[in-house]
Amino acid sequence: MALIAVLPSTVADQIAAGEVVERPASVVKELVENALDAGATSIDVAAQDGGRVLVRISDDGCGMARDDAVLAIERHATSKIRTAADLVGVASFGFRGEALPAIGSVARLELDTATENGAGTRVRVEGGTLATVSDVARRRGTTVSVSDLFFNVPARLKFLRGARSEWRAVMDVLTTMALTRRDVRFAIAHDGKLLLTLPPAAGLRDRVAALWSVSLADGLVGVDDVSGPIRVHGLVERPADVGTTTRRVFVAVNGRVVRDTGIIRAAEAAYRSTIPAGVRPTLLLEVELPGGDVDVNVHPAKAEVRFRDRWPVERAVERAVRRALGTEDAAVWFGAAPSAATALPYLPRVVDVEVLRAPTYGAGDAPLFRSFSPSDAGAEAIAAPHEAVPPSGQSVERDADGPAGNTVVPPLFQLRRTFLAFERDDGLVLIDQHSAHERVLYERFIGTMERGDAPSQRLLFPLTLHLSPAEADAFEANRDLLTRLGFEAEAFGGTSVLVQATPNPHPRFDAERCLRDSLQALTGDRVASAHARHERLAATVACKAAIKAGDALAPGEMRALYVALAGTTLPAHDVHGRATIVHLSWDELERRFGRR
Repeated sequence: MALIAVLPSTVADQIAAGEVVERPASVVKELVENALDAGATSIDVAAQDGGRVLVRISDDGCGMARDDAVLAIERHATSKIRTAADLVGVASFGFRGEALPAIGSVARLELDTATENGAGTRVRVEGGTLATVSDVARRRGTTVSVSDLFFNVPARLKFLRGARSEWRAVMDVLTTMALTRRDVRFAIAHDGKLLLTLPPAAGLRDRVAALWSVSLADGLVGVDDVSGPIRVHGLVERPADVGTTTRRVFVAVNGRVVRDTGIIRAAEAAYRSTIPAGVRPTLLLEVELPGGDVDVNVHPAKAEVRFRDRWPVERAVERAVRRALGTEDAAVWFGAAPSAATALPYLPRVVDVEVLRAPTYGAGDAPLFRSFSPSDAGAEAIAAPHEAVPPSGQSVERDADGPAGNTVVPPLFQLRRTFLAFERDDGLVLIDQHSAHERVLYERFIGTMERGDAPSQRLLFPLTLHLSPAEADAFEANRDLLTRLGFEAEAFGGTSVLVQATPNPHPRFDAERCLRDSLQALTGDRVASAHARHERLAATVACKAAIKAGDALAPGEMRALYVALAGTTLPAHDVHGRATIVHLSWDELERRFGRR
């Protein structure tokens, strides 16, 4: 007896169905993609019992003539592909030509379709077998009804979950499709009830508002950046909001929704030093690149893609999100946020500021820090070193790498010895002095650890610190990095440490308290990678070294802190995920006082 045999077509179809059709949500995905490929501008989705009993997709696409409708249920039939070369950079969804026959092999399928001027056709398939072909009256478009999924495959049927779980999966699919194709109207019904109608949306933010809430949409930061041939755009969560709401993740590549952990990881990496470890932001991102640089035909359900060179894509994603988090829009807003935020300069080097002494570097073009001119009443221009302040009205030139020239500082005042405040045309701005200084010092410390050029001040009388065993271990583990930050210390018998020099980031700096508190915070630290250890230490020391709430600041100190914060890459966030800047619009204030 022969050991090798050709499978019957019904069995082969069911194997193919296993790759494409896993549950009702798979059916919905395939049929909605077919509708979009047919040019549909309106798609109605209806289901019963979570899709286990019935899934019906109706569209206003181009429809099919009778011969095409009958041929469409045959395996490998497609209108998208003619040669192998067409698989490179394919832009359509349903190019595999397996969805309809695969679904029909494990369910009862009914297809009603008509072209613009042609007669309607109804094709019925049951368990992979063509049952009937007949006339039907309908307008242009196609309706596909799939009932009794897996009725002829009991082993698959028993793995379906309850109606609620299956419907949740269906909604997840429809949500991603609606986010991707914002130009299409979607209507969604379940068990006879219309649940959601989504008209065409002008942009991603409008679609998010319609799907979830206006407050969620307004709270997201816009991303739009180009790196060579790669464009990254979308919406991401403000660091101050991460962890406070349900996390949502959506990634599309060239209009195709995909699962890609590399892109998600790259986007999350952009949040480093802005949110606590363990919390993860909402990310709604779309990546566009030349079709020849991405292979979409690597997964049966087209849920994954392969990049010719992954590194530039992930680097572009991280850069785009990082730049978005450096905009004014990433700060906390109460009231109407600006319609478009201008990004702060993306500085490849850390701004080296003698904080709270005299500013030594100008600020960037951020709206927050560039809303005043020297001619404004009370406004003051602080020049960069060795540069004169230009006369009022003259422009200040800036090079591509970062700011140059002068920073225009608005009149600042201190509230409760904790917040710096100033007004501008669109509202009142508050700056948390500790968080702001922490951000400035963090970026400075990261730079000095990389360069190893931290200035230090030798002590007239060395400090002797008596540490606990755990703190002594933390000192030994971070000794080299502490030296790079400007601490000159050595073991002094047992668990004692002799400190001979310390950094001096500002006149209020308490070196002994900073070092002791930092070692205590680093006790038991198990961060593995060198880069992560650098960031962890820089964040810890910056937090301990920064000025505190309750410290009264002189006017010159407030101005210096303002200038220093303006020169950072992420001024709106401290290293713990808290907001550094809060903006209260005049509209919101007037609303609170009943003026609106």
